[in-house]
Amino acid sequence: MIKITTAQVWVLDQDEAVRFWTEKLGFEIRQDASFPELGDFRWVTVGAPGQDSPELVLMAIPGPPVFPDSTVQEIKSLLTKGHSGGIFMQTDDVQKVYEDLSAKGVEFTDLPERRPYGIDCGFRDPSGNSFRLMQPLPE
Repeated sequence: MIKITTAQVWVLDQDEAVRFWTEKLGFEIRQDASFPELGDFRWVTVGAPGQDSPELVLMAIPGPPVFPDSTVQEIKSLLTKGHSGGIFMQTDDVQKVYEDLSAKGVEFTDLPERRPYGIDCGFRDPSGNSFRLMQPLPE
């Protein structure tokens, strides 16, 4: 059997991303390791409390030799516009989470709205990544 263990999002500032995910969203740091021999590469993951996996990798955009400067700029441009993909999350009470996160300064792109599959809203992290938060409707 194959399992998903991690998903990755590009971030512009790993320290800022860690603060966002831990202080605002309440996630836990799972791994945080730096590798000077790899040009100060840092591997940092966060996860939801009480959920072993998957972990979310908060990945800095690598420059040369991994990516040429032109690619780095393209990724940053897409990222800051919110076009770098998305992660979908679930909660039992979207309205409460929306209110709690709004009070902490989280930027919402869509307010909670009832849809055929549940109550749904969207938010962004400080790097521009888009995320969806959904509450399933009772069966």
